[in-house]
Amino acid sequence: MARRWAATLADTKGVTLPPEELEPLLLELAQDAIGHAGALQRFTALYAASPMGIALADPDGEIVEANLALGQLLGCSPNKLRGRHLTELGSTDHDVSRLQAGLELVLAGRERYQERMLLDHAEDGQLWTDVTLARLPGDRPGSVYPVLMVSDANELHLLQERLLHQNVHDPLTGLPNASSFTTKLEAALGAGARDDIALIYLDVDGFKVINDGLGAGVGDQVLRGVASKLSAVFTGHHDGFVARLSGDGFAVLLRGELTATEVIGLVERALEDLNEPIYLGGHGIGVSASAGIVVRAAVEGGAAELLRAAEIALHRAKEAGKAQWMLFDPELDARDRGRYQLGAVIAGALENGEFSLVYQPTVKLSDTSALAAVNAGLRWNHPDKGELDSDEFYPLAQTTGMTVPLGRWLLAESLAATARWRTRFGEAAPDVCVRLPTRLAIDPDLVLLVKEQLDKHELPAEALRLCTDRDSVLDPNGEVLDSFAVLADLGTQLVLTISGSADLELIPRHRLPVRHVILSGAVVDALDTDDPPEAAIRHLTQLVTRARELKLRVGAEGVRTHEQAARLRQLGVIAARGPFVTDSATGDEVDDLIARHPDR
Repeated sequence: MARRWAATLADTKGVTLPPEELEPLLLELAQDAIGHAGALQRFTALYAASPMGIALADPDGEIVEANLALGQLLGCSPNKLRGRHLTELGSTDHDVSRLQAGLELVLAGRERYQERMLLDHAEDGQLWTDVTLARLPGDRPGSVYPVLMVSDANELHLLQERLLHQNVHDPLTGLPNASSFTTKLEAALGAGARDDIALIYLDVDGFKVINDGLGAGVGDQVLRGVASKLSAVFTGHHDGFVARLSGDGFAVLLRGELTATEVIGLVERALEDLNEPIYLGGHGIGVSASAGIVVRAAVEGGAAELLRAAEIALHRAKEAGKAQWMLFDPELDARDRGRYQLGAVIAGALENGEFSLVYQPTVKLSDTSALAAVNAGLRWNHPDKGELDSDEFYPLAQTTGMTVPLGRWLLAESLAATARWRTRFGEAAPDVCVRLPTRLAIDPDLVLLVKEQLDKHELPAEALRLCTDRDSVLDPNGEVLDSFAVLADLGTQLVLTISGSADLELIPRHRLPVRHVILSGAVVDALDTDDPPEAAIRHLTQLVTRARELKLRVGAEGVRTHEQAARLRQLGVIAARGPFVTDSATGDEVDDLIARHPDR
């Protein structure tokens, strides 16, 4: 065929090539034509069979052809798509605008434009899709035809939205979680913020009792109820945003034109609503909550500072009692910072030898110059603040977990001092009395620690008195009593501080191995007058009589005057300590007291 057409063309006027040269050119032309037809067939087959929706459009963006997949995706036949403009497929004005922008970019020379957007489904409404706009070359040089390719992203998008929701929401209550709250707070405090900000921290009081007593399932329902009540109070007020931060901790963010009075009013309403019982499984469960409140201009500090202030206010509210709120006070905060800084360096101070022993001498009321025992305590010789008594740093030690190390050091040093007195003064050396912090009193290694220290200093167990009180005896776990019972079996002397008959009766009721009781508080203070009330004298007489029946030795603390001491002696109290002797004494001063009266 090529040879025949070559001969025909060679015989045509104007053709200068001989037949043998025309023939290969015609063969090449035929092969190109065959290849183009195959490519067209392959494109047509791919277009028709593609699982991706495809629409071919003219240069103006009007759809001239759509495949079956696109029709199925949009819930209509491909014929109904022909003649529509590509942008008409967008479901919202925003999607229409994005399609128009993508079309213009592609026609201007961009290879492709991709976006996730909503298209209209003929029956189901909106459908999330991944859309790609591309360009196909036309049959004339420089001409371009847009093509739209669409894939279903609805399930993927909904899954991503669900995962995103789970990532920023608490699964139990449905409220935003701590991460979401922090993001919201940082945005509210961002550049250009001019609003007032109120941050409220709320914590459910005694939630552990509900959770442990009625079960975690009931506890979960209570938390859902708390979340619902908080949302009802705060949502709708000043862009209220309620979140669950932790197990039973919630936070509220308010912004706008705010006053402390208005915010406090909302908090009080929320606390009141929480007090109303939630009925679950036949139980009317009422909860209370404590709240810390911060109200300030958005420009006054960052998120971390605001969160810290709210936490401090919440801690103060809890210290004040249950169902309380507290407004953050910058002046109190400034004072507290100094206290917290002090608490933070206790460990280093102990290691650096800044602590020393201080004693309260207990004297015999038959001869107030004779020592019966000494109560050992701690004093901090701070390099900047001077001498600090235990009540200035012990509460901080409890917060930082340093009561156990301090208690261990107190016990070891007290027994070392006792051994020194016994070596120097023999039988005239007083016993030492130590009040152990509760955390050390329940430490499983306490008995071993005491025994090691007694053996180290070659002391009999009777040289050590351990002081406890009503709260320790009534510890629901009984751990303090268990430890002290074992120590009593070793020979240590147990001392119970009492303020009335109820405390005294704990001894027979719990079979406590107590040898001494110390009268304390109002029962002693009542005698510090020129004319003590008869009822007070009668009460104290009954206490002493009952103590003697229990074969206990009776002492008193907080005795201010010699007259008060004399009255106590007349009523049967045998020893006492307090300002009538001295408030405190150093080790050297105790040496002097022993030396003045070498016969105990």
